[in-house]
Amino acid sequence: MVTLESVRAERVEALPFFRRKEQSFDRLRTNGEEGFGSARRSAEQGFTLVELMVVIVIIGLLATIVAINVIPATDTARVEKAKADIATIEQALEQYRLDNLTYPAGSDGLQALLNPPASLAQPQRYRRGGYIKKLPDDPWGRAYIYTVPGRKGAFDISSLGADGQPGGESENADIHSSEL
Repeated sequence: MVTLESVRAERVEALPFFRRKEQSFDRLRTNGEEGFGSARRSAEQGFTLVELMVVIVIIGLLATIVAINVIPATDTARVEKAKADIATIEQALEQYRLDNLTYPAGSDGLQALLNPPASLAQPQRYRRGGYIKKLPDDPWGRAYIYTVPGRKGAFDISSLGADGQPGGESENADIHSSEL
């Protein structure tokens, strides 16, 4: 027969078993040498010097890879921008020729696309507002060069490239409208 006393006795006997389990788990949790405690303890202390050095080396390698891939793309983009600017200036020169029956004189230069030049034979034919809103500089910050007559035509628009000197290779090469 089950009595209230027998149930209480069973509970009391069972209780120390569970408490013993909790105590052993607490020992594992708080002792830095065993089980979960070592992971918890190192997380509280932070990163070791070796871990930090590995992370710094990885970040350095990634930065190097990005730099190696981005820098040539920037040079290529500048060359392409110069080609696009030259094409825009060529279009403005063609519009100038359609209105004025000739290209600007070499002495007037590309400024003739912004303001009517003094040497213009029929100034009344000059388009109000000019033929281009603003003359762009080449991607390296220098003015484009207007040459009359050109190498293969009536005119030539050119940029001296990244180095600003005649000749050169890759991004230092001159860019001429006659070669586009």
